[in-house]
Amino acid sequence: MLANILIGLITSVISGVSVWLWQRVRQARVWRRRATFFGVSPGEECLIVLSHHHSSPRVTSHQDVHALLEAAALAEQLRARISCETADQARGSTSSRTEFCIGGPTANERSAGHLSSHLPGVTFRPFSSGPDSIALVVGDHEYRLARDEREYALVAKFTPHGATRPVFLICGQMANTNRAAVYFLKRDHRSLAGTLPSQDRFCLVIRVTAPRVYGYRLVELERDVTAEAFNAGT
Repeated sequence: MLANILIGLITSVISGVSVWLWQRVRQARVWRRRATFFGVSPGEECLIVLSHHHSSPRVTSHQDVHALLEAAALAEQLRARISCETADQARGSTSSRTEFCIGGPTANERSAGHLSSHLPGVTFRPFSSGPDSIALVVGDHEYRLARDEREYALVAKFTPHGATRPVFLICGQMANTNRAAVYFLKRDHRSLAGTLPSQDRFCLVIRVTAPRVYGYRLVELERDVTAEAFNAGT
């Protein structure tokens, strides 16, 4: 009888340890996939470049601050060292730092530089009173803002020449779409890694539907525009 009890205890311990080890291995695998997708390693620096309000260089939108916090929380989960700079402070190459550059070209000078240097197929229409105000144009496709109904953001990943870590470029038509884009990356990175032709370089247009009702959470992929974005004249 004692032998049966002992065998039962040993079996229970072995089963419990096996389940614990399996969970640890699974969690480690998930963590590694996330770290690979975002190009962030423990102890390395992650730079977050924050935009200013388009009409005031000393003011940052409430939604853009939330986008920064979302990106910072992601970097912290991957045990990276976080540094934040404003658009007018960020200079030079990313080198060995993963970069999240948040904000469209009119609100973030560094975003404008990244677009002109690395994504020649992308343009943003200037702000105006016309229907194509701040429309996002990629190749032959134009994504027009329908405020509070349908808003777009560009989400790109690339590694500049000479750098060892990627840049994540977040260019939304509105501050709310910047936040939605970071949320989209955090939520869907696993499926993106499995479906995109390359997780090292891509450019996506995402759509935020009914933001007045659903905020930044009703966000989905509109189109993969990698080919057009990285090649001028296509």
